[in-house]
Amino acid sequence: MTHSGPCLFADAAAVRRIGEGLIARTLPREDWTHEAHIAACVWLLRERPDILPERDLPAIIAAYNEAVGGVNDDNQGYHETITQCFVRATRIYLAREGDCDLLGAVNGQLGAAEGRREWPLHFYSRERLFTVDARRGYVEPDLAQLPTVMEPC
Repeated sequence: MTHSGPCLFADAAAVRRIGEGLIARTLPREDWTHEAHIAACVWLLRERPDILPERDLPAIIAAYNEAVGGVNDDNQGYHETITQCFVRATRIYLAREGDCDLLGAVNGQLGAAEGRREWPLHFYSRERLFTVDARRGYVEPDLAQLPTVMEPC
């Protein structure tokens, strides 16, 4: 990835490989990037109606982290507030731009405000977002209210 923008996905199969690898806990650890997090969330919302990201991603990501040798503790691994923030971002993006195919939705979100790594920092101070409380459970933003989804995905 260059500093000028995100790594985009070449095709829908690459997006599905991320989502399926996350669920199966077979995705190589080095492939679990910010872009992969966005791709997995879009894929789940588009192609896995049996999974509710807000409810199910905490256990899915934590189990994946452990399966690839990671740790979920107060300093590393699963981060609840960031996850919930990006699930919201994905729902917002898809409600606005969701008529495109899977690849278009993923790459589109990665190029939009809701796909940028720093998106949560529009709503959270670093001091609040990177606390143990925010990692272990959802905390409300302290800078601005998170936008809401106006219509279902």
